[in-house]
Amino acid sequence: MAQKISIMQLEHAAGLPLPSYETALAAGADLRAALPDGPVVIQTMDRLAIPTGLALSMPEHLEAQIRPRSGLALRYGLTLANAPGTIDADYRGEIKVLLVNLGRDEVVIEHGMRIAQMVFAPIIKVLFNKVSQLDITDRGAGGFGSTGQ
Repeated sequence: MAQKISIMQLEHAAGLPLPSYETALAAGADLRAALPDGPVVIQTMDRLAIPTGLALSMPEHLEAQIRPRSGLALRYGLTLANAPGTIDADYRGEIKVLLVNLGRDEVVIEHGMRIAQMVFAPIIKVLFNKVSQLDITDRGAGGFGSTGQ
């Protein structure tokens, strides 16, 4: 069952397609760069917030996760500096994608280029119950690497 989400396309994204699923079973809808004044260059080891020209309104039980596109990561070393990024249900501003270039060469981002994907996920709110001791498990407090490679 599809959930309806209200989406607003800002002026600098006029003419760009709305986010879309590229295949019938894709989990993420592709986001595009809204750069009507021309391309931008991301130098190696640099990061930029790339506008999408989109804003959302969604129910409070959802979040939108912004994730890297695997093809850009493989070909150029382009990923998200805060992967996954979270768009909260009460945010009404423009979605921007914080791209970072981990590759060897500069990457040119063009107007309309697919730069990330947006996946919607349910939110579960919890109530924190302060205790003086936690239940015991076999793992205990073993952290990073404690269960083997």
